[in-house]
Amino acid sequence: MAHKHVNPNPIPHTSLMFEQRKAEAIKSFENVLLEPPRGASGKSKTYSKKTRYLPDLMKDPLQDYPRLVFIDVNGDAGWFIENYPTRNKNFEIYQLETTIPETNEVNDPYNDMFVETEIPDWLRENVKKCEYVVMKAEADVVEELINNKVIDLVDELFMECKYQSMKCKKCKRPYWKCLALYGQLKDLGVAVHQWWG
Repeated sequence: MAHKHVNPNPIPHTSLMFEQRKAEAIKSFENVLLEPPRGASGKSKTYSKKTRYLPDLMKDPLQDYPRLVFIDVNGDAGWFIENYPTRNKNFEIYQLETTIPETNEVNDPYNDMFVETEIPDWLRENVKKCEYVVMKAEADVVEELINNKVIDLVDELFMECKYQSMKCKKCKRPYWKCLALYGQLKDLGVAVHQWWG
C-alpha cells in the first residue's frame, strides 16, 4: 500500500488558517487617516512608528517561505531595510521603474530610450503565491495590479496615493478616491498601509 507523502512544513500561504490569521491581522492595522496629514506630519517618524507590520501581527517568523521579496516601484528601498521586521532573513530587493515618455511625437528620436515596465507582467513572471512579497507602489500602479488580477501576489502593500492639494496641483485624484482604493484593497484581503513618503 502506497503511503501518501505529507509535507511536515506546509507553505503558510496554502493554508486556510493563514488566510484567516491574515484577515484578523488586517483588522488590527493602523487606522486610515480620513483627512490627509497637514504639513510634514505625514513624513514624521511618529507616523511610521504607528505602522503595524504583518509579520508582527501574525507572529510570523518568516522562515517557512521559499523566498522573501520586497519590490519598490519608483522609490528608494532604504526605509524598508531600516524599518521592516525582516526577522534577520534575507529579502530579495527589487527596484522597478515605470517610465512614461513625456512626448507623444512619433518622430522624437528619444522615445526609444524610454521603457515602461509593465508591473503586472513583471509580477506574474517573477513571484509566486507561495512566496512572501512586500511592495511599495503608487496608487496608479496598484490599480493596474487589481485590474490585471495579480494583487493577490502581494502580501503586504505600502500605497502612496497622490491627491489633489496645494502641494500637487497636477494630481487629479480627490483624497476620497484614495480612501476608496484603500478600502477596496482591504476588501480584497490585501494588508495595505497608507504611505506618506
